Amino acid sequence: MPPSISNNPRYSTDPTHPWGSLTPRFWHGMRLGTWLSLLATRKGRLTPRSMLTAATITPASAFNSAASGWQSLRHGRRIDSQPLTEPPLFVLGHWRSGTTLLHELLIRDPEHTFPNTYECLLPHHHLVTQKWMAPLTSWLLPKMRPMDNVAVGWNRPQEDEFALCNLGLPSPYLCWAFPHNGPVHSEYLNLREVPKQARRHWQSSLKRFVKSIAVARDRRLVLKSPPHTARIRWLLEIFPDAKFVHIARDPLTLFPSTVRLWKSLADVHGLQPDLPEYDWLEEEVLRNLVTMYEAYAEDRERIPKGHLCELTYEDLVADPKRELQRVYQEIGLGDFSRVERGVEDYLAETGQYKINRYSLPKEVEHHVRERWKIYFDLFGQAETRSEPT
Repeated sequence: MPPSISNNPRYSTDPTHPWGSLTPRFWHGMRLGTWLSLLATRKGRLTPRSMLTAATITPASAFNSAASGWQSLRHGRRIDSQPLTEPPLFVLGHWRSGTTLLHELLIRDPEHTFPNTYECLLPHHHLVTQKWMAPLTSWLLPKMRPMDNVAVGWNRPQEDEFALCNLGLPSPYLCWAFPHNGPVHSEYLNLREVPKQARRHWQSSLKRFVKSIAVARDRRLVLKSPPHTARIRWLLEIFPDAKFVHIARDPLTLFPSTVRLWKSLADVHGLQPDLPEYDWLEEEVLRNLVTMYEAYAEDRERIPKGHLCELTYEDLVADPKRELQRVYQEIGLGDFSRVERGVEDYLAETGQYKINRYSLPKEVEHHVRERWKIYFDLFGQAETRSEPT
């Protein structure tokens, strides 16, 4: 048996985190057919703890189906014909590598926008319901995320991978609904083994979601979802002028932090008995990084010159303004002065970074170094091991 940290409470989230039964889960944004399909195909075993949550998802999904038709009638043609004034900017990097921090800094630019939590949770009808429904339901959300105490809110930036889940597309993220069943849809991490027709459907769904955001706010859209790190070639097919920023992090921090993240998401969003089994989780984390960076190493050469900037979390934390200015220069995002004040305000608001240091058992560290050699070779290893945002 390979060494494990799953049972170590140091690498777990607080089980008493206030995420109530009525708090929206990722699955609340699905249409009825998608939700019923998830229940059927995953052979979900609901318990009293999760039955209340599931009972709220079913009527919510029926509402989503009806509201989806409403949005299609009002905005369908406009979405289809909506041009993108600027190509999207993709923030790439492994989970817990600092993508959230980088995303937060990039969206301080008044010429940038982002998909927010409401739009990613309810992609079918955000254009017709967000203005009135978001204020009415904001009380349902907790103030902080369970894994790192980053602020939560309908208007906060969110990963577009959740929008794809709720649009009915397969995603590795669906494993968090029924974590006892283990990983699902692993082929959708890099899309290489997905049949061509299904991959084109995935591409068209992502493009239509991006265009729906442009209908609401026609500015450069900054997208952040770690799985996109393995999908560069397919992203370039639909957005040939897209720009990319990649952030790397000490892999000996990424491993325990990602294990902690995935456990917390399964705990909070899972619909199975308490304390699900995690015997599959560490192997999935190890395998996902290799899949992701084999694809990244192969496909980053496809990115046009001047459209990719690479940086590290350590450098970004040490001097955020310097690193962000370098990003603007290397990929041609324009005058950095327009974002400088926003960056300063954000840094003042969030205060000093609180660094959590990890010290992996020697046998676990050796195992990670062996399995993640590709990442060490691509980016090296930093000295400081800390918990990124």
